[in-house]
Amino acid sequence: MKRVVVGLSGGVDSSVAAYLLQKQGYEVIGLFMKNWHDDSVTISNECPWLEDSNDALLVAEKLGIPFQTVDLSEQYQEKIVDYMFNEYEKGRTPNPDVLCNREIKFDVFMKIALSLGADYVATGHYCRKTEFEQDGQVIYQLKAGADNNKDQSYFLCQLSQGQLAKSLFPIGELTKPEVREIAAEMELVTAEKKDSQGLCFIGKVRLPEFLQQKLQPKEGLIVQVDKNDPIYQTELPADSTTEQELQYHAAKRNYNPQMGKVVGKHQGAHYFTNGQRKGLNVGGTTDPLFVIATDVDTNTIYTGLTSQHPGLFKKGLRIATEEIHWIREDLALKNGETMEVMARIRYRQPLQKATLHQLESGLYLLFDEPQSAITEGQFAAWYHDDELIGSGVIS
Repeated sequence: MKRVVVGLSGGVDSSVAAYLLQKQGYEVIGLFMKNWHDDSVTISNECPWLEDSNDALLVAEKLGIPFQTVDLSEQYQEKIVDYMFNEYEKGRTPNPDVLCNREIKFDVFMKIALSLGADYVATGHYCRKTEFEQDGQVIYQLKAGADNNKDQSYFLCQLSQGQLAKSLFPIGELTKPEVREIAAEMELVTAEKKDSQGLCFIGKVRLPEFLQQKLQPKEGLIVQVDKNDPIYQTELPADSTTEQELQYHAAKRNYNPQMGKVVGKHQGAHYFTNGQRKGLNVGGTTDPLFVIATDVDTNTIYTGLTSQHPGLFKKGLRIATEEIHWIREDLALKNGETMEVMARIRYRQPLQKATLHQLESGLYLLFDEPQSAITEGQFAAWYHDDELIGSGVIS
């Protein structure tokens, strides 16, 4: 009988995952991960992890499976939290959920599970895993969840073949309403529970407040750049090489405060991210202002009017060589090769047609259509049909 450790988070998805595995005849163990213990960064009086671990325990008792809590807060602090602050200080916008899966759930947590004699680790993610054999070797495929509305394959875009080999995604074939229905039939306490939002570790925190407790506020200027500024009129020379063309489309625009007019002040450029419109507190504009760039060196935020401002759009992005990750190692590009893919640059974005170009200087992703708010530090993920084949950090 195969043994599976399920990461019970106290939510409905992992609860139903545990139940389904049990029904399929696995020996199931429930494990709750405690990832956060720094009470100096308080969010509110409610302590979500206590409530969550209690819900996880009640589900385990209901199913009659062994349950324990593991405290991973030290690894968490080091691998996720510190990394996030460093990224924010550099003016990049990290994705904690992708990192949490790569570094914690499918690494530290998986090692604990395997040390308990588990054959697999299971989570409540909406995605599917398939496999096939090629030259005597098993190749694992990560595919989108059957519920188009809830597909979470993007969050697992950094997993490796070794991690996928040991993973199970029991609810990948179901839709969210079906999952809730099973939970209600089983009378699991989590059946009606709302989906958790935001960071995977700090419970119900909103990011900027959490950042403010660690990153010092400092006042800077908000500059508004006109959509007809010459910076948007640059043309690509006709005799450009492919590499020059890719660099042109992926290049970061260099703004300076003289390019626009000062429309307000902010409390720290590192609190803001491209495409953001809330929190600027600039009144009196005809249309909403959007962040088009932040400069943490000069502590300046550049903004533009409306979601169609040219400063928001780019056709390309670059991924540094050491940040390229192929889930399907057998499909990895060699220098000079290209591949047509469907790609996304954030969770829930509809897939976009694009072409990968592997060069000495890195991997370029060139979209057919300009994309809004391509953001440094976030992950780009690329697919063939519903299979996620690779990803990388936007540089």
